[in-house]
Amino acid sequence: MQHDFDKLPISKLVLKLGIPAMFAQFFNILYSIADRAFVGNIASEGEIALAAIGLCAPVLTAITAFSSLVGIGGASVMSISLGRRDYKKAALAANNAAVLLLGLSVALTALLLIFTEPLLYALGCSDAMYPYASGYFRIYVLGTAAVLCGSGMNQFILALGNAKRGMLAVMIGAIVNTILDPVFIYGFGMGLRGAAAATVIAQFCVLLYVFSFLFSAKSAVKLRFARLDYHIVRQILTIGSLPFMIMLFDNLLVISLNFSLRKYGGEVMGDRYISCASIVQSFMVLVFYPAQGITTGCGTLYSYHYGAGHYDKVMQIFKYVFCLCAGYMLLLCAASQLAPQVFARIFIKDSDMISLSAACIQKYTLGLLGVAVQYAIVDGLTAMGQIRLALPISFFRKILYIACVFVIPLFCPLESIFYAEAVSDIAGACVTAAVFIAAIAARLRLKMAH
Repeated sequence: MQHDFDKLPISKLVLKLGIPAMFAQFFNILYSIADRAFVGNIASEGEIALAAIGLCAPVLTAITAFSSLVGIGGASVMSISLGRRDYKKAALAANNAAVLLLGLSVALTALLLIFTEPLLYALGCSDAMYPYASGYFRIYVLGTAAVLCGSGMNQFILALGNAKRGMLAVMIGAIVNTILDPVFIYGFGMGLRGAAAATVIAQFCVLLYVFSFLFSAKSAVKLRFARLDYHIVRQILTIGSLPFMIMLFDNLLVISLNFSLRKYGGEVMGDRYISCASIVQSFMVLVFYPAQGITTGCGTLYSYHYGAGHYDKVMQIFKYVFCLCAGYMLLLCAASQLAPQVFARIFIKDSDMISLSAACIQKYTLGLLGVAVQYAIVDGLTAMGQIRLALPISFFRKILYIACVFVIPLFCPLESIFYAEAVSDIAGACVTAAVFIAAIAARLRLKMAH
């Protein structure tokens, strides 16, 4: 792996690692799209069941955030250590991450099962929606260990340069979930609970594949359970804190949107708008996950060359990752503006809801190119452990989004609230690019010179 990273051109390495990771996230998207598509078409209760999934989404994303906290943090520590030729520390990073993920899994499962009811109502659940949301939520939570350990440790497979194996792990889960969804939802008559059960089984399949590889002789850094090392744990959590906080803050964005839709839409229209928002968020998963796949897959390049002190190569990685993300974003932006109703029809049959959802998708996605700037710079800085540089520019965009969500309905029709994403994407990209060129690049050169 070290030979390839040192010898191959950066452009080829970005494609070699970024493209398989991007396609892996396409398969990962099938979890969300398959669940919502099958659930949205359940006879007589598809709309409210779809809204229930959207309501649970922030907590389920929070579970995934813990896998990023340890997985991305640990993989970055490992890659930086490999760049410095510190192989012992690289192995310890992987071992400590596995122990942390197992411990977090037990604690989170217990807490979420105990506080299911107050948590769902705090997220804006109605009495009519609660039976659907609670059934789905409790089954999904039982798979917390698989979600955390499977996706978290898959980061190490990617960081070792095994992008195709990382993609295969996600593919296994997506295929199993897609096959089991109609069997459990319709065949066994489990409805929304069947979607959750299919997802849990799929996640355990991913967990088995990931651990079987990392414990095998094929892995360059072999996984062995060991005692936690305070200094390594601290470094893992420090680097992983930014992707963790970003994912939690993204939950706050969804919660804020649902809150405003409920407040200004009322009990009946509120549920309809939240269902519509769930469809919009499903489309944004198609936008965000593959782009994050590119930056995650290339994260080991940032970490390795930062650890090796190769400033010029790090700057090249920023450039090529941005170009790859920008190409993808432009493609999705064009699709969202020209044919949003095609995507809406996957989830809902009602013609009025299709029209409303399509219009909201168009509003929400006007500034997608700005996301490419944000991802390339923020995720690159995170992979190099530069949390203090990445945190302000990342949170500026998110805080602006929340402000728009609460301010826009005061002066405009409620559907205009979906412009909040475009405003924050464009403004965030401008600020991020300006700060990076004016200040961050020079600071990186100084840090890497030492």
